Formats: sequence, C-alpha cells, structure tokens
Amino acid sequence: MWKNYLKVAFRNLMRYKIFSFINIFGLGVSMALSLIVITLVLDQYKYDRHNTQKERIFRVNTLSEKYKPSATTTMELKETLLAEVPGVEKAARIKRGFGNISMMDFKQDINIPVTGYFADPEILELFELELEAGNPATALTEPYSVVLTRESASKLFRNPNPIGESIKVGEQGEFKVTGILKENPDQKSHVMFEGLASFATLKSLNPVDSTGHDPLQSWNQIHEGYMYVLLQEQASSEQVQAQLHQIAQDHYAADDPNKHDFALQNLADIALGPDINNPIGPFLPRIFVIFLSALAAIVMLTSCFNYTNLSIARSLTRAKEIGIRKVTGAARSQIFFQFIAEAILTAGLALAFSWILVILSKPYLLNLRLVQLLRWDFSTSLEVYPYLIGFAVLVGLMAGFFPAVVLSSLQPIRVLKNFGSIRLLSRFGLRKALLVIQFAISLVFIMSAILVYRQTDLFLNKDRGFAVDDKVLIKLNQTDGEKLKAELIRFSNVASVSAISHIPGAGVTMGDDFKVTPEAEAYEMDYFHVDEEYLSNMELGLLAGRNFSEQNPESNKTQILINELAVEKFGFGSPTEAIGQAIYRGSDPTLYEIIGVVPNYIHRHMLMQDAPMALMYNPAEFGQLQVRFTGGEKAILSTLQAAWDKVNPDLKMNFEFFEVEMNELYNVFFGVLGKVVGLVAFLAITISCLGLLGMATYAAEVKTKEVAIRKSLGASIPEIAIQLSMGFVKLVGIAILIGLPLAWLVNNLWLENLAYRVSIGIGTIGLSLLFIALLTLLTVGSQALKAALLNPSDSLRNE
Repeated sequence: MWKNYLKVAFRNLMRYKIFSFINIFGLGVSMALSLIVITLVLDQYKYDRHNTQKERIFRVNTLSEKYKPSATTTMELKETLLAEVPGVEKAARIKRGFGNISMMDFKQDINIPVTGYFADPEILELFELELEAGNPATALTEPYSVVLTRESASKLFRNPNPIGESIKVGEQGEFKVTGILKENPDQKSHVMFEGLASFATLKSLNPVDSTGHDPLQSWNQIHEGYMYVLLQEQASSEQVQAQLHQIAQDHYAADDPNKHDFALQNLADIALGPDINNPIGPFLPRIFVIFLSALAAIVMLTSCFNYTNLSIARSLTRAKEIGIRKVTGAARSQIFFQFIAEAILTAGLALAFSWILVILSKPYLLNLRLVQLLRWDFSTSLEVYPYLIGFAVLVGLMAGFFPAVVLSSLQPIRVLKNFGSIRLLSRFGLRKALLVIQFAISLVFIMSAILVYRQTDLFLNKDRGFAVDDKVLIKLNQTDGEKLKAELIRFSNVASVSAISHIPGAGVTMGDDFKVTPEAEAYEMDYFHVDEEYLSNMELGLLAGRNFSEQNPESNKTQILINELAVEKFGFGSPTEAIGQAIYRGSDPTLYEIIGVVPNYIHRHMLMQDAPMALMYNPAEFGQLQVRFTGGEKAILSTLQAAWDKVNPDLKMNFEFFEVEMNELYNVFFGVLGKVVGLVAFLAITISCLGLLGMATYAAEVKTKEVAIRKSLGASIPEIAIQLSMGFVKLVGIAILIGLPLAWLVNNLWLENLAYRVSIGIGTIGLSLLFIALLTLLTVGSQALKAALLNPSDSLRNE
C-alpha cells in the first residue's frame, strides 16, 4: 500500500515541477538551517554526558546580591566541605594560571607551550580522565608535575612516551611530565586544556598578595578557581545545598554587603546552562540556543505554510482525481495517507537537498570566530541520523496534515458534477492568512537584520573618547618592558610607547571596592594599571591635577587618577576639589592620593553603562606595551620585530593591532549574530516570495480565460496586470500593518538592554518597507504581466 502511495506521490511531484521545486527548495533551505541548529544542540549536549558519575558530580557556584552567579568560588571551601558535609565524598579544585590562561590568539603567550589549569589529583577521577601513560594515583600529587593531552604531548616531544621529561612554562619554571591522557574524541568536556599541573605547585609560586593574605585561604577571594564535588551515592543534592547555605552564613556576616552564598550546579547542566560570570571556558548559554532554535523553527514554519498554501491552491487541479478515486472505492483514510505520503516524500527530498547545503556551507561556518571558540567541528555520528530522519517525517506531517484533511474531505458528487465551481476556504481564508503571516515574519527579520548591522557598525565606529587608530599592542611575555620601550622609542615611526595591564573597551575590566575613609561606604570602581605615557598615547587630557611622575616612579604607586563619574560617585564636588583627596582600595591599608581627573571615556564594552574608573601605577601588572606609530603597518611591524630581536632574541614576538583587539568581542558576538539574522531574513523573505510566486502563478493559470475575455473587450495590459496583482498587494499591505509594530516591539526588547544603541528610525522602517515592496512587485508583477501578454485567441480557442 505504502509503495503505491509513494509511486503516485513521485508521479505528482514530476507532473507539477514548478510547485515541487518551490516546496523542495523552501523546505530544503529551512531544513538546512534547522539541521545546523540540531547538530549544534547535539554537540553541546554531548559535553560531560559520557561521565558515568554525572548525576553525582556538581560544580559549586557562588551567588552574590550584586552580580550574576559566578562559576568560581573560594578555594578554602574544599577542606570545609570534606570536614563538615557528610554527603560529599570527594572535592577537587581547578585554578587558572598554568601556562596560557586562554586558547584565544593574542591572549596567549606564544612562547609558552601549553594552556591549562592547576588541578587537584581528584580531578582525574571526577572527570574520568584516563591515562595512557603514567600513574593516575600520583600524577598530580607532587609540585611541578603536569599531565598532558596526547595532542600537546605529540606537539612538544618526539618521544611518544615522554614520561619523566620536562617542559619550561614561562617564568613558572620547569614541569615534569607525569601523565599522558588517552585520546577520546567522542568524549567532550566543558573544561578545555592542553595540560593539568598539580595544585600543590601553587604553594611554591608564592600566591601571597601585597596585604599578606593567601588568596587560596581566603573566604573573600571568590574568583580564585573552580570547585567540583562528588556526592556519596545515597546523598541528596538538596541536603548538601542546605549545608552549603549554612556554611555561607557561618563565614559571611548577614549585614556584609559583599556576603556570598553557594549553589550546586550538576555537571550535565553546565554546557547549555544559564549565562553566568567567569565561565571556565567558552560555551553557548541556554538562551542563545533557544534563540537559534526559535529562528530555525520560524523559518521552518514559513516553509510549511508554503506547502499548505500551494497544496490547497492546487485543490481544483486535484479535485477531479479525488472524486474519481472515491467513486472507484477509495476510502477517505486512503486519500488522506496518499497526501501525507506526498508530503513526507517532499520532505525527504528536501532533507537530502538540505544536507547538501550543510556540507557546502561547512567551510564557511568553520571560519566563524564563535564556532572556532566552541571547537565545534560539525562532525556527525550515526546517532544523529535517526534524529534527521525523524525530523524529515515530522516536517512532512506538519506540512501535509492540513491539506490532507481538507482535500480528503471533498465529496465525489460535487467535484465531478461541477468541480470548477468549488472554492475551498474562501473569503479571507487560511491561505491568505498564512501568506500574511509569512510576510509579517519576513518584515520582522528584515528590520532586525538592518538593526543588527547598524548596531554592529555603531560598536565598531563610535567615538570612544580616546585615540584608536595607529596603535599596536605587544605582549611582554617574559620580556623587560622598560628595555623594550627604550629600544622602540629610538625609531622614527614610533610616536609613543605606554606600558599597560589591559586595554579599554575590549570587555576586560578589573575592579575593586574603594572608599574615602576606612569607615565610609565602599563603591566598586574599575581600574587599569598604566604608566606615565598612557595619557599622551591615548590622547587623553586632564580636567584637573597632573599625570604620574616620570622622575619619581615609586611615589606613583600610591597615587591615582580617576574619571568624572568617580568624582561624582565619591562626592568630591568637582574635579578640582578631588585633587589631593585620599582614597582606600578594598582591604589594602595603603592610602592612595588622587593627583588627577580625566574625562569620562568608554573603558567598558558598550553593552554596559559607563562607570567610575581609576588609573593606577603598578609595573608588576604591566603585561603589554601600547605603541602609537606613524606611517604604514608593514613598517611598524618591521620596527617592532627589530626592537624585539635586540631585547629578547630567543623568544617570539606576539602582537595585535589595538583596534582589532578592542573590537574582538563585537566581531565575535554581533558579527556572528548579524550573519545569522541576515541569513534568516534572506531565507524567510526568499521562502515567502517563492510561496507568493507559486500563488501568483496558479492565480494567473486559473484566470487565463478571464484575462482573455477582458482583453477581447478592450482592457489594456496595465489594467489587467494591476487587476491580477491587486489582491496580493493588499495581502502584503496587511502583513506590513501587522509586521511593523511586531518588528518594533521585538527589536526594542534587545536594544533596551544595550547601553549604547541605535534607534528604530524612519530610515530603518523605510528601507525595510522598500525591500518588501520591491520583492512583492517583482514576484507578483512578473506573473501578472506574463498572463496579461498572452494572446486571447490561444486561451479561447477551445471554448
């Protein structure tokens, strides 16, 4: 029976080639987008799912009244958990700082061979990391021991079993290789690394800060690292959570504005989890996946609308066929399943077409920065294919169900007696409603794409209040900054050189609590460590006071510059009145003297509001040089290399242009977002126009004789074309009336969350409407004009 259904379905697809193409193409491109989202979700879903103890493993996050939950917590918590919480079987700490802190290009020191973490020995057991060489019981117990991944071991050593050999990790010293991890490509973890060093090493690296406190033993240092616990088999996570809450109450005063609490997050819920501060690695927050899934679902629905529309529009063509089938004994259920079979066959062909599109687009997708950060390789295992087949069947059922119900309900007497007079779903009807919804959705996407493009342009080109052009950054990477600075300034194309901790506007900020007296209320203030050349390098002026002294660098360490917002926040009155005032930082007893006030400039990323900010002087924090140059980029790169080779010839130079580094956040997130929304807008309007083309083509075919009679009675070609187009133009007009307020509402929801944002003005609305109008006129007008140009004698020859 089903063989016959599919045979008839294939014949109908070949008979109505235009409608088949529209349906397969529309479903195919939308299914391609859906397949990309499905593979992304499945890839993210794989993280940590292989762990056989995942139901019992949790990460301890830190809660705060001021900020979002943080993935980091105090390292002191481990001993308390093991001693006071009976339900905790094991606990393991992970801390950043071993080798490179990031796997992202410029943030790496290219002279350090490995990127990883310091970790407790228990981490191997908790994450079920198998060693192909080495003893897991002792691999991470001794200081200066390291476990490498197979990939990094092969990169660093010719010997396939480098156990006992050493690697030099920058100024941290030499580490002995005590283990090599077994490769398991199908087992993905949310913790990405090339090596794990023993946590015991930290005691040798002198972690005590300037105040004499060990951050690893401080309950106030909640950003030091990550804590994972393995609960006992019979333990309840709710009970452990209650005990964690009690521990927080015991260590933080109830009236402390900086008090914290702790929360458990299951290992399997970290990937695809909520957006939190200080994630251990790049991941897709759940809201982003929901957003992508919603986009794919909307485009998929528009394609299903097309199928429904065109199937019902062809009802008159199929009506006689249905009548004859019923007269010869076919039951309604048989006709229903015949149309369902056609829909599923169409969806199956669309799936094959969509898979080809995904394969063709794979190189382009792999070049997206966000995809590279997530290490998403679009690899598919056999377990994916049942999802794809099920998806195709589901799409076929969605698209074909309503047409199958409507067409299988036709009465044979009526369709055979006078089938030309049948009108399904007349007046406004479902077909027109679906067409209106399609174009309303398309208008929303078109306006969204325009706004995302304009917002990205604003982020990249807005005046930030400081000089951006003609600057290049050099990571110091174990190099004497003063020597390199002195060497660089000798070159004629180097205008100025400044030593800094990090650059403004790139999304990286350091902050602490500051107060005017030890008893006064503390306010959080961002800060940057800079030298005396920073203001001139950035072309920043002073509103009051002076800059850091070049002659007396020691005195600079107890002096500070603040911005206008800080003057206002701390109640200093005016920039002039702020000069000479004292300010305290956190628990540091040092008294900092305010020596200067700079204008407000955008030092945070532009998703956030401006905030109080300070410039401080601490050479120990200088991690890079900021070089302002004249002339071309090739010339300055040659200059940088020459200076670097003279100061530190044994190490490679790591550089990046200032503007590129500053705009990386916007290019990664909004660049990808713009491409995604733009693609979805293109697909939505393409699918809508294909549906409109199919409807217009069918309308022109149905009205062929009417057009011939009108022409015979003297109607002109423009009059006939307008007559045939007017119904569709009205529908698009209704779609605009619905889509405009919807587009305004949807886009305001995300724009309102941005500190610096574009407005939805007349230009954006006008460009969106112009785009819709042109496509509508081209789509409908071409078919209307084609019908109007037909020779009446050819149409009426058989009448």
